[in-house]
Amino acid sequence: MMILDDYKDQFGGSFDDNKKILNDVSTIRSKQLKNKIAGYITKLIKNEIRNNAEKENQESDQKTTVDIEVPVDTDKIESSESPKKDTDTNE
Repeated sequence: MMILDDYKDQFGGSFDDNKKILNDVSTIRSKQLKNKIAGYITKLIKNEIRNNAEKENQESDQKTTVDIEVPVDTDKIESSESPKKDTDTNE
């Protein structure tokens, strides 16, 4: 879409504002067509804003996640199994 390519920095997430900008930068005589184009531009801008926000959240989540490795000396680990007791009382 040429209009969006040329004037993207002027459009935002408001349908009414985008319709006014569309009036300033183009000549569209059909009200229905103008509303469809303004709605489409608004949808694209909102999706872009949401995608950028999600991307920033993912990047900040990745920065706050820290992997910590703790060295474990397997020679010093005691067995957690308890010795088996003879539970047979019939002897």
